Formats: sequence, structure tokens, C-alpha cells
Amino acid sequence: MNERAAAEHEGLFYGWYVVGALFFATFLVVGTRQAFGVFVETWEGEWGVSVGRISVAASVGWLLNGLVQPFFGRIVDRVGGRPVVLISMTVMGVAFIGMAFVTNVWMLTVLYGVVISSAAGGISPSMTGVFVVRWFQRRRGTAMSVLVSGGSVGGLILLPFLTYLFLATNWQTAWVAAGVISLLLGVPLLWGIVRSDPSDMGLHPDGDSDEQVASVVASGGSVIPRGPLNCARWQDSFRSAPIWQLSVAYWVCGVTTASIAVHFVRWAGSEGISPGTAALAFGLLSGINAASVMFVGSISDRMQRKTLLSAVYFVRGVGFLSLIVFPGPVALWAFAVIGGGSWLATVPLTSSLTADVYGVRHVGTLGGLILMAHQLGGALAVILFGLAFDRWASYDAAYAVSVVLLLVAGLLALSIKEKTVSARYAPVLESSDGLGSEPVVAGG
Repeated sequence: MNERAAAEHEGLFYGWYVVGALFFATFLVVGTRQAFGVFVETWEGEWGVSVGRISVAASVGWLLNGLVQPFFGRIVDRVGGRPVVLISMTVMGVAFIGMAFVTNVWMLTVLYGVVISSAAGGISPSMTGVFVVRWFQRRRGTAMSVLVSGGSVGGLILLPFLTYLFLATNWQTAWVAAGVISLLLGVPLLWGIVRSDPSDMGLHPDGDSDEQVASVVASGGSVIPRGPLNCARWQDSFRSAPIWQLSVAYWVCGVTTASIAVHFVRWAGSEGISPGTAALAFGLLSGINAASVMFVGSISDRMQRKTLLSAVYFVRGVGFLSLIVFPGPVALWAFAVIGGGSWLATVPLTSSLTADVYGVRHVGTLGGLILMAHQLGGALAVILFGLAFDRWASYDAAYAVSVVLLLVAGLLALSIKEKTVSARYAPVLESSDGLGSEPVVAGG
């Protein structure tokens, strides 16, 4: 039985198996990297360094993770995503184990900041999202939200689990456990299930049959609708507004997520809250976020994505405001609940909007460039938040700046003219130059 026959025999569209495997990879990568903040205070004491110096290692990681995104994106666009995610997961698994042998901030910078963070770029939402936009068209938002929720579930389950191992044994054991899980479960799952494109198995997006595709084409529809800004060359996207609106808003997203990932537990400690309690609060945030990501992703297939994206930024701004106005213990749980409604919900919306506006031909490269903006914002925030804490022993000023930035991001997202530029609302026929000309109604 060939791969296509095997996939069809199962009854469920094979794309969902691909999403499931990538969900688990995202679970491992995001859950483990979010645990970084749990160990900051311990490393301070063991290595005799400040929060600011440890923040440099994390900042280097966010910076390099961003810089590699466009390069991974070009590789994914040209040869497919399967080899990229396989190699990345293998390198990360080995490097997680290697973290157990780190003894100073310089080794931390090299192993976590350079090796792990660079490899993580191959399993970033922009890279795994390429699989989704190629396997799904009509249910793109839903599929993307399922994949991205793996990060939320990682924060809900894996982060508290690693924290428990750390408190019960030591921080080295926690990193070894993450590496073993990645190598023994993550790599085989990706190898056995993930395929770069439905055509690799003789299938069509959304599981459509040959007859359904032929019917759509015969009726003058487009199997994969193209919008007026569909790119023949990825560089052409920079002549239009959406790429800048999405990138600047995502830069703000990076500022606000990276700072919390690295400094949240340390902020809790400054408020007299234990690392275990802080990890539980972050787990609650992740659990709420898993539900919100699924909800936002599913309804984004039925309404404008930019409206939802704007709302997510505004809600996150309220979450950061709660960290300033409420006392520590109240702020901890208020942020977990409010922030949980917005945390990773930007990812499926931003990735889907990018594909809707610019098409799937260069979605790896464009997604990588937009995510690079996200990671550069994160790199800057991680180090500035650390320096701010070293100077004032408080994160309030940094949180206040975050509130303002999130307001700007929300307005930027809201300003995207989605009904004019998205293939969902303004599809065009493909012309001889591949860019499109006449409006049509997409089939399916």
C-alpha cells in the first residue's frame, strides 16, 4: 500500500497527523525554553552573577533565533520543511542534555544562546506554519491554532514538570530529562509522520479528492486562491503596507513575550512569591492560552483575522497593566488569567494573515522575516528588562512601556485593510506573470 492509499485508508485527513506531530514538537521546544526563567535565581547564586548578565545569554538566544529565521525560511521554501524540523529537533535534544554541564554564564551563552536558540529557529511557528498553509486552505486558522497550542500546553505541562524536577533534584536533571524526551519521542515522531507537502503523498490541501479539485478548476475557481498582493518575488512584499504592519506589531509581541518568559519568575521572587508558585501561575496562563488559541484560530476562519489580532494585543496590554496596579500575589494570578487570553494567540493569526495576503510560494521566507522582527524585539527586551531590574529592583517601568507598545501594536493590526488585500476576500485569477488580475470566487 503506497503512502496515499495508506493516508486515505485511515479516514482522517493526513494533514491532521502532520499537525499532531508538529504540535508535540512545539510542546517540547516552547515548554523547555520557557523554563529558562525558572533557573535564573539559582544561577545567580551558584555562579555569582547578576540578573543582567544572565539576561545577556537569553538576549543572545532571542537575537540569533530571530536572525536565522529568514535563512530557515528560504530552505523550507526550496527543499521543504521536513529535513529542517528533523535536524533542528535532534540538535536541540543533544544540546538540552549538554546544558547539564554548563558551569558559568559564558557557557550558558554559547550553548543556550547560540546552539539551542539557533536550532529552535527550525521549529519556530513560522517554519512549522509552512506545513499548515500547504496542507490546509479552508481550515488554515483552525489547523494553525492546533499547532500553536502545543506551545501553550508545553507551558501548562512541561514547564511545571521541569520545575518539579528542578526542586526535587537539581536544575541539571531537568535539562537532561528535556533532552531525553526530545530524542526518544520528538525525533522519531517527526521522522515517521511529517511530510512537507500534501503532494508528497499524492494528496490535495484539506483532503479534497481529485474529483473535487477537477470540479473547482472546471468551474473557473481557484484551488488555492491568490490575493492582489500575491508575490512572485518575496522582496515585492516590502512595497506594500501589511508586511510592515504585521512586522512592527510582531516586534511588540516579541518584546512582551520574551520579557515574561525570562523575567516572570524573577519578578515573582522580587514580590516574595516562590518559583514553584510562579511556575504554577505560568502553567495556568498557558492552560488558558491553549483554550484561547483554539477559540481564536477557529473563529478566524469565519471573520477578519486583523480584528482578532488587534483584540489580542489590547487584552495583553491590560494584562501588563495588572502587573503594575495590583499587589504581587494578586497581580500574579490576574496576569495569568488576562495574559492567558492573549499569549500565543498572535501566532496563528499573524502566520495565517501572511499567507492570506502574500500567498504560499514564499511563506517560509516572509514568515521568517516577520518572526525575525519578533525575536529582535524579544532580544532587546530581555536585556533591557534585566538592566532595569538591576538598577531599580523593580520591573514597573518596563511593564509601563510594554502597555504603551501593546496599544500601538493593536492599532497597527486594526489598520490592516484585510478585505482589500487578503485572498479570502479579494481573490484574483492567476495571470501569465503569476501575480493575478481578475477577481474570481474561490472554489470550495
